[in-house]
Amino acid sequence: MPNASSWSASSPLLLLWEDSSGTRIFLSLLYAVLAISGTLSNVMVIYLVFSFKKLQTTSNAFIVNGCAADLSVCALWMPQEAVLGLLPPNSSSLRSAEYRLLRGGLLGLGLTVSLASHLLVAFNRYVLITKLPSVYQALYQRRHTGCMIGLSWALALLPVPLLPGLWTLGSAQSDGSSRYTALLLALAVLGQTALLLHCYLGIVRRVRGSAKRVSVLNFHLLHQLPFPAAPPPPRRAQRRLSSVSVLLLCCVFLLGTQPLVWVSLLGFFLRPAPPALQAASWLLLCSLSALNPLLYTWRSEEFRRAARSVLP
Repeated sequence: MPNASSWSASSPLLLLWEDSSGTRIFLSLLYAVLAISGTLSNVMVIYLVFSFKKLQTTSNAFIVNGCAADLSVCALWMPQEAVLGLLPPNSSSLRSAEYRLLRGGLLGLGLTVSLASHLLVAFNRYVLITKLPSVYQALYQRRHTGCMIGLSWALALLPVPLLPGLWTLGSAQSDGSSRYTALLLALAVLGQTALLLHCYLGIVRRVRGSAKRVSVLNFHLLHQLPFPAAPPPPRRAQRRLSSVSVLLLCCVFLLGTQPLVWVSLLGFFLRPAPPALQAASWLLLCSLSALNPLLYTWRSEEFRRAARSVLP
């Protein structure tokens, strides 16, 4: 049984390995549903953006980047989690250090780029709303956008040397290494969350405070924000709708990321959280990979119109 205080047990099924087989089978089925729905939704968003020119905006480029990262979690990592619950506890493949390292690499790469894409989308929209059009155009040239996307993947490869500490079980040394790695990752997610909230709350203040400022921007603004693009609602209703949509996006993001952050901080400074709580926090974080495509497209009339044109 993995040490419950270690981030090395990053699989809810490993954390609950000694629980009833019914619990593990239920988690396996849940991961199978998330894997199928997340893979389909991420592939659909990527296909729509590449197929429809109206959807090929800078903000959607960052969304596609996040969908590509989420695919590594939904299509490659989650199916393995689903299979884990159906294997016997003494299976040799589960104890293989190489296999654990591979799974850790897939999960770490996908989640890191996905979280970075959240921040890129938020910052893009923040600049779009709060800065002059000339500033936006200068910052988000095609070359600069490509560099930002490439940098998100490059930064995701930096924690690779930490993976052996994340996935080595059983020794006091590895346990201490995992605790410090958990603290580092928790602080990184907290910092990223603070920046994301700063961007979206800045958008809410600007939209609610100046409808005229929003209306005169020479961009497809209503296609880049998570509220309907057409027909335009009354000005007061538009401000209220946009604010609620942005705050809803922030709430879902916080619900998915913060439980794992605080569980990790609790394990570092006080005592390890119960395995069930650790498993639930991991499940919430990983479920974001299946929900992200819907978070950014469900209020977009352009995405809905494009989806209706390709679906039977």
